[in-house]
Amino acid sequence: MTLRNLVILGSTGSIGRQTLEVVERFPDRYRVLGLAAYRQADVLLDQIRRFHPQAVALADSQSAARLRQQLQGAGGPVPRILGGEEALTELAAWPGADMVLVAVVGAAGVRPTLAAIEAGRTVALANKETLVTAGHLVTAAAARRGVAVLPVDSEHSAVFQCLQGSSRASLRRIVLTASGGPFLRTPAGQLERVTAEAALRHPNWKMGSKITVDSATLMNKGLEVIEAHWLFGAAFEQVDVVVHPESIVHSLVEFQDGAVLAQLGWPDMHLPIQYALSYPERWPGGVRPLDLAAVGSLHFEAPDTARFPCLPLAIQAGKIGGTMPAVMNAANEIAVQAFLAGRIRFPHIARIVAQIMEKHVVTASPSLDEVVDADAWARREAQRMATECSQP
Repeated sequence: MTLRNLVILGSTGSIGRQTLEVVERFPDRYRVLGLAAYRQADVLLDQIRRFHPQAVALADSQSAARLRQQLQGAGGPVPRILGGEEALTELAAWPGADMVLVAVVGAAGVRPTLAAIEAGRTVALANKETLVTAGHLVTAAAARRGVAVLPVDSEHSAVFQCLQGSSRASLRRIVLTASGGPFLRTPAGQLERVTAEAALRHPNWKMGSKITVDSATLMNKGLEVIEAHWLFGAAFEQVDVVVHPESIVHSLVEFQDGAVLAQLGWPDMHLPIQYALSYPERWPGGVRPLDLAAVGSLHFEAPDTARFPCLPLAIQAGKIGGTMPAVMNAANEIAVQAFLAGRIRFPHIARIVAQIMEKHVVTASPSLDEVVDADAWARREAQRMATECSQP
């Protein structure tokens, strides 16, 4: 069996750490060639000692300098250490890599993903914002280079698995499931008073703070609708969302003949990560067998878009296209940061996103530079609006 070389961008986050757990179970199938993070040098140092990568990258230059000092003082082999804004992009195209798993947070994943594709690497994508902001560029580059982009999100992995052996022409509809988050039953009038701490208490999943808040607003599901559009070539009218509080059915696919296939399992990211690494094979073990009798019952309901307007806002941005998804995503990232910092209230997230989308003049079929410019404009506007919201 051929040993494949893996680069993990975002190795200190939730997905990155779980990816390393999968790699540890299959040491004869994957070697960790490179690891990257934003600034968690101490966590990265421990990962270096466990996996001995050729190269590591930290987007924060000061953290990279600190890591370099720590490694030089420890003795033994020292990997190549990259630091600064372009470090992750350089590592994404590192010589000898077979697969790059992109698990960084936010639009920061766009340039490294494109670099990995241009270098001919298989991409395992655990970053929604890359396809949301630059889906037209990523899919075009992947087609031109003949590179596979494999989904790692549990919902898109479920769709991907259900589509195996079927042509895209046989697809009628994709149904993405949403847990509903911690505020599924919270009355609209009480959402003004919910705290960041409450928003981070997801009922089913353990995730990073940004994606957990996105789950609470249902923005996460809106981003996934856009992602499904690009991953599977589905029109927006072919992608539906249903709330499923148990998070056992990870998504469904309806075919032209009326058959519906679903992928089920416990809420555990190890399986979609492992499937992206093993595709087209299925490797044994790794997750707890599903016990439907223990689950007992499954429930489904339509999302409440009045209480959670981020979902329709994201879908609207996807349908408009051009630079609008990048603007929507950037505004949301800044608003979520402000909410986590206690500067704005929960409903302000959707209000900021809506106001910035309304102000934006869309550029159709944008270049990467135009996407970056639109993203930067939206971040400035969102920062200003968040400041206004936080003033007494």
